[in-house]
Amino acid sequence: MKYNFKTREEYNKIITWIRKYWVENANDDTKAVIGISGGKDSTVAAALCVAALGRNKVVGILMPQGEQADIQDAIDVCELLGITYIIHNIDETCKSIYHEMVDASACTNKMVEINTPPRVRMTVLYAYAAAIGGRVVNTCNYSEDYVGYSTKYGDLAGDFSLFRYYTATEVIKLGIEWATQYVWDADIMKRFLDLLKKAPSDGLCGTTDEDNLGFTYEALDNYLRTGVSPEYEILKKIETLHKRNFHKRCIDIPSPYYR
Repeated sequence: MKYNFKTREEYNKIITWIRKYWVENANDDTKAVIGISGGKDSTVAAALCVAALGRNKVVGILMPQGEQADIQDAIDVCELLGITYIIHNIDETCKSIYHEMVDASACTNKMVEINTPPRVRMTVLYAYAAAIGGRVVNTCNYSEDYVGYSTKYGDLAGDFSLFRYYTATEVIKLGIEWATQYVWDADIMKRFLDLLKKAPSDGLCGTTDEDNLGFTYEALDNYLRTGVSPEYEILKKIETLHKRNFHKRCIDIPSPYYR
């Protein structure tokens, strides 16, 4: 089955929806507060908010955990978009939680270490949103949500979600559409496209999303949009994750409807 994603139509739909959401749920001084990682989702989400609201209404929060090797990517995103940004290191906060758990005779484990940083990051985002008067942007996409590759009350939280009905592949297309409308410098265009093509990673564990999942977003997105099944072992992984993470999909966040 051939799938035709109407990029410009969907791009315009999102821009219209953001503006409508702001009219109904915000005021002239409200900021869009977004955690910037330097990856495609936060980069494109920030770009769309800039297009819809203006750069003065978008604030990027960079939240490394200790040393983050690709922190410059996140800084480049903010400078390219011309938005205000704040760097808030979450390392000591996470360590404090772990230490208190040990003092309370509760052993930390891999799941604690995987899920605590995203939840701390979301707490930080809401703290800044409260301080400056803002709405927190959820940057998860449909591909991640389908297999539960997100942290409940962490990156899965937010006041509104732009990509809930868009796959990882479609997010990149939306980013390219933004760039064709707003970027005229060849060097800046190249840098922006490099960020969109960067291997997705949470910036915490040192491995890519696809390494952790055991399959590519291309395979997942093709399955989601065309119904064409990948090889059996990959299909089994996808559907096992989808069923296991049903509880994460029960969280309702305002989003532009895909269809």
